[in-house]
Amino acid sequence: MSEILKEYDDKNIKRTYSFKSFLRLFTITILVVLFGVYIGNMMFGKRSLDVMLNLQDQREQLKKDVEILKKYNAELQKTYFELKDLEP
Repeated sequence: MSEILKEYDDKNIKRTYSFKSFLRLFTITILVVLFGVYIGNMMFGKRSLDVMLNLQDQREQLKKDVEILKKYNAELQKTYFELKDLEP
C-alpha cells in the first residue's frame, strides 16, 4: 500500500513556474496576438482583397469607356473633315 501512495505522491508534484517561463509565455502570447491583428488588417483593412478586386473591375470599365470614346471621337472627326471639305 505504501508503494501506491509513493507513486501517487510522485505523480502529483506541483510545478512551480519561474519568472522566465512566465515572461516567455507572455512574449509568445503578445506575438501571436500582434500577428493575428496584422493578418486581420491585411484581410479586412483598407488594403484588403475586396478593394483590390473593386479596383480591377473599375479599371476594366474604364478601358471599355476609353474604347467607346475613341470610336465616338473617330466618328466626330470624320464628320468634321467631311464638313471641312464641303466649304469652298
